[in-house]
Amino acid sequence: MTDIARREMLALSLGAAAAPAIAAQSPPLPTNVPRWPPAEAIALWPGLPPGAGATLPRPTPEITGRPGEYRDIWMRGTSRPDLGIFRAPRPDGRAVLVIPGGGYSFVSLRGEGIDVARALNARGITCFVLNYRLPAEGWTDRANVPLQDAQRAMRLIRTEARRYAIDPTRLGVIGFSAGGHLAASLTALHATEVYRPIDVADRQSARPAFSGLMYAVSNVDPGRSHGGSRANLLGPAPDRAMERRFAIDRRLTAATPPLFIVHAEDDDVVPVLNSLDMLAAARVAGVSVETHILQRGGHGFGTRLPRSMPGSLWPDLFDRWVGGIVARTR
Repeated sequence: MTDIARREMLALSLGAAAAPAIAAQSPPLPTNVPRWPPAEAIALWPGLPPGAGATLPRPTPEITGRPGEYRDIWMRGTSRPDLGIFRAPRPDGRAVLVIPGGGYSFVSLRGEGIDVARALNARGITCFVLNYRLPAEGWTDRANVPLQDAQRAMRLIRTEARRYAIDPTRLGVIGFSAGGHLAASLTALHATEVYRPIDVADRQSARPAFSGLMYAVSNVDPGRSHGGSRANLLGPAPDRAMERRFAIDRRLTAATPPLFIVHAEDDDVVPVLNSLDMLAAARVAGVSVETHILQRGGHGFGTRLPRSMPGSLWPDLFDRWVGGIVARTR
């Protein structure tokens, strides 16, 4: 091994070791709320993330709901983004990067992160929940900040695939709401350079083998998409090039990985038109796509729909769909 390679591997190990320091920055959570970061976690960057200014945001978790009710963790102020690792009891080699939503204003770590990971773990899928930086919290190149973290996460997971007992060719992504927009951005823009490579991990591909888009924002068009996600990602005076970059429903090609789309017609936050646009674009581009449009479900349901509602079956549908994708690519 060369001296350069040794230094790069040392940087990776230092990045992983930084996870406990992240936990120390955050105030303690109530006992009935899952901890973040979880027992096994890694930091994305060995030092300061790209675009860091003189003053970094401070982690500020908000616990939703009242004691005795369902309580989510809404994380803001992340300056040291990290990956929570959730291993399947009986891993089958498949893995998913889970990207929670929150309108690029917060990250729903439990409802669209930890809970999703546990549901997929039960089906043999190892999960990595991404606690990513928010673009409006003082970073330079704000629009690319979440994508920087998503690309870096995929590369780190692939670098350590043997450690996690996963097949790097069977690593996909699933995202929710604005996290779905980030998952779609990673799917279409995985090869777009949004940060300078820093170590051996950045030699890995960031391309997901498959992509789940749950009630996802598909573009940043004014009046057509989710206004809050657009404003937080692009800022008050959006750059036209960034608008075009993140109109993901117009960035699909025949090389785009297969898509799994779920959206409820009664979603009053992200219009179902976002997913219908993505479906239409996938058909035009020749992308394999599985789509489930629910009559009821609203927005932000994660894994919490009542069993009486057909939408509650989406983890099983996703599991079977991913199994089919994997079988066809062997």
